[in-house]
Amino acid sequence: MIKIRPIAPHEIHEAKELIYRVAHQVFRDTRPLQESIAYYESKGELHDMDDLMQTYFENKGIFLVMTDENQVIGTGAIRRLDDATCELKRVWLLFEYHGKGLGYRMIQELLAFARETGYRRIRLETDREGQRRAYDLYKRLGFYEVPRYSDNADDVAMEMVL
Repeated sequence: MIKIRPIAPHEIHEAKELIYRVAHQVFRDTRPLQESIAYYESKGELHDMDDLMQTYFENKGIFLVMTDENQVIGTGAIRRLDDATCELKRVWLLFEYHGKGLGYRMIQELLAFARETGYRRIRLETDREGQRRAYDLYKRLGFYEVPRYSDNADDVAMEMVL
């Protein structure tokens, strides 16, 4: 049975590995997976996950996992940008679970959290080409492009009024 719930501390490593594994496929990384993980870890790619409590839970945010039985199959998070704005982060789902409405379900849980927390708008960054399916889903949900708000030149920024 598929469940969505806040991440437990012992699941952080598994969640990071899931994100790296899915990104490895999405971006067609030619390196072996473990080499790719070591490279991106050395760059601090998922540094926000090193202290989930401070980055998310203690800062008007949340980090959720989606599980099938006891296996983490997806992730998603909300983090605070300012009092009115939050950011959708770390929405990743194992490929074998794509096309079943589960990504949509995760995003709906996160949007509900954002609204309940009092945010008025939500932003995200995504790679329009490399993550075309995610980009198209965000557009269908009502996100629209806005000027970039970070230094990540490869991504497009999007926003939605809550």
